[in-house]
Amino acid sequence: MPYCAQIALISCLSLAIGQNLALAKDAVQPAERVCPAQVGDGLKAIANQPQFQPARWGIAVQTLATGTTLYAQDAEKYFLPASTAKLLTTAASLQRLGADFRWRTPVYGQGSAPSLSRLTIAGQGDPSLSQAQLNALAQQLHQQGVRQVQTLVLDDSYFQGDRINPTWEWEDTQSGDGAPVNSLIVDQNQFEILARPQTVGQPLKLAFVDPRLSQQWQLANTTRTVNADQPEVITIERQASLIKIGGQLQTGAAPETIGVAVVNPAENFAQHFRQALSAQQIQVGQTVIQTQPTPVAGPELAAIASPPLAEILKEINQNSNNLYAEALLKRLGMTSAQPSDQPTAAGLTVLAATLSALGINPQFYQLADGSGLSRRNLVSPISLVQLLRAMQQTPSAKVFRDSLAIAGTNGTLAGRLPNLSLQVKTGSLTGVVALSGYLKPPQYEPVVFSLIVNQSGQPNPIVRQAIDQMVLLLNRLGPC
Repeated sequence: MPYCAQIALISCLSLAIGQNLALAKDAVQPAERVCPAQVGDGLKAIANQPQFQPARWGIAVQTLATGTTLYAQDAEKYFLPASTAKLLTTAASLQRLGADFRWRTPVYGQGSAPSLSRLTIAGQGDPSLSQAQLNALAQQLHQQGVRQVQTLVLDDSYFQGDRINPTWEWEDTQSGDGAPVNSLIVDQNQFEILARPQTVGQPLKLAFVDPRLSQQWQLANTTRTVNADQPEVITIERQASLIKIGGQLQTGAAPETIGVAVVNPAENFAQHFRQALSAQQIQVGQTVIQTQPTPVAGPELAAIASPPLAEILKEINQNSNNLYAEALLKRLGMTSAQPSDQPTAAGLTVLAATLSALGINPQFYQLADGSGLSRRNLVSPISLVQLLRAMQQTPSAKVFRDSLAIAGTNGTLAGRLPNLSLQVKTGSLTGVVALSGYLKPPQYEPVVFSLIVNQSGQPNPIVRQAIDQMVLLLNRLGPC
C-alpha cells in the first residue's frame, strides 16, 4: 500500500474503531429523511460544533442534473485543497489526452548483435515503469541476440526543468509522497522500508524491502511502539547515506511500508537497468546519462508501454498517488503548442485552458502543482463542484467516475462510509481535510459536493469524522 503519511507530523491515524462502527451503523440503518430545505441547517450544525469554531469550512452541494444549489458556505473562496486538486489534473488530462493514451518508452540500438556500440533508452516520464518491466525489456534484448553494450545511454531529457516542485516543503520531499519527477522513472522513484510495531515502548523493527539497500544506506531508528489509542505518525529525514526514521505506530497494528524518495532518479534508473541487463548476461561498458535533447541514433529495438490513461487515473484518484499526478501534469504540458523547458508550468496553462472549455471559471482556483502537495494551491469548493458536473456531461464521464474511490470499497475510502452510493476524491494535509465527489441518496436525485476544512486545530481524524457525518446527512435527502 502507498505510504500515507505527509512527512513531519502528518498523521496516518484512521478513525477510532468505535467511530468507524458508529458511522457504519448510521450508514445502513434507517434514518429520518432530510428535506432539501433542511440541508443547510444540518450541515451548519455539524460545522458549528465547539471544537470546530476556529476552522474554515468551505461547502458546496448541488444537484447533479440541474445544478440546483442545496447549500453553499464560502463556496467561492479559496482553500487549500490537498489531494482533491487531483480532480482538476485528471479531468483536464482525460479531456486532452483521451482515455486510451499510453506512455511509450522506446529503446534504440546502434550496431549489430551480439555487440551493440550504443543502446539508448529514451524516457518520456512514464510513472508506472517498474523493475519487472526493465527485466522483461532486458529479456527481449537477450532474445534478439544482444550480449554486449559498449555504451548504455539513459536519455533523461524529455522533461526539462525542476524535478521537485519548488513550492513543496522540504519535509515532503524526503518521502515517496514527494519523490522527484523526471523522464526516466522506475518503481516510482522511491525505495521502501518496512516498519513493524513491537511491544509498547520498544522501537519499531525496520528493514529494507530490498536487502541490497542496506549496503548503501544506514538507518537511524528513533521510533517507538505505542498503545492502540495513541496517534500514528512516521517522519523521514535523509542525510547523505543516513536515513532517520522517527514517529510511532500502535502495538498490534499491521506493518507499515514507508516510501523514501530517491536522491538521483536518473542514476537510480541506470542502476536498475544495468541490474536487469546483467541478469540476462548482457555486459555493459560505460553508462551515460543524457539530460539535453539529442537526435535519436539507431533503429528502435523495443519499447515499453504504460497502461492506458483510464487505469493511470485510478491510481491517481483512488490511491492518491502524487508522482503519477505530477508526471501526468508534465505530460499535459508537453502537448502545448509552445515548447517549454518548464513542463509543470506549461501543464498548468494547458489545464486551465482545457477546463475553461468545460466551463470551469479559472478565477476559482490557482494551482502550483498537479497533486495537491503544494501549500500554494488554492481551490474553491464551487470550482470542484462545477468540474464534477461538467465531467458528467462529457463522453469520458464513466471513465472519470470509475477513477474515483468507492465508499467502503477501495483506495483511500476503503474503510469509510460503507453501503453508500458514493464516488469521491479525498484530500489530507496537516490542518487540511477534504472530500469531493458524487453521491446518490436512496430517496433523492444524485448530488455533487465539495467539503473542505482548513485550519481546524483538531486532529485530522476528528475532522474527517465530521465530514463523514455531513455525507451521511446528505445521504438522507428525500422529497418533502
